[in-house]
Amino acid sequence: MDGFQRRRELKKNNILDSALSLFMEYGIQKVSISEIAKKANVSQVTIYNYFESKHNLIHDVFIYYVDKAANDFEEVIYNDLPFPEKIQKLIFAKKEAATQIHEEFYQFMMKEYTTEGNYIEKVYIEKTIPYFTKLIEDGKQQGFVNPDLSAEAVLFYINMLKDYMQKEEVYQKILPLTEDITNIFFYGICGKND
Repeated sequence: MDGFQRRRELKKNNILDSALSLFMEYGIQKVSISEIAKKANVSQVTIYNYFESKHNLIHDVFIYYVDKAANDFEEVIYNDLPFPEKIQKLIFAKKEAATQIHEEFYQFMMKEYTTEGNYIEKVYIEKTIPYFTKLIEDGKQQGFVNPDLSAEAVLFYINMLKDYMQKEEVYQKILPLTEDITNIFFYGICGKND
């Protein structure tokens, strides 16, 4: 990538990051292109040159957010931390994301998540499933996950949860329960043993 392309990509990512920050705090409808331009330190014309419309920008921010979350997840999974610390980091990340995301932006993402062939599903199949498989195998090797538990059973459970969360009547209510659900997934209903 030449210098021009690199600068262009950096500017685009700066716009996406600025828009994401504003959407997370204020939702989608209340944030204007002029506010995004001001935060990104670019002109509104620059935003339209990169994204053509607010609708396209919102869509690209959604993809940017999903990719960022997948990369953060990957970073934890492939870290040399002991298994319990990885779990704590994942739970903290879920809790932090749940408390920082604006309800409107969350609802937009979940609505996107329910459409056929959506981007989250693609990332889920290509990245999340292999990451969870590795996490479970690491947990088994370190003696924290029952070695008799099959990866298939864990993935079956994850798929059930994912499929259930795609229902509109569920995803509209699930945001405040994110930390509890994550804790139940990792520690069961008996909780962790210290």
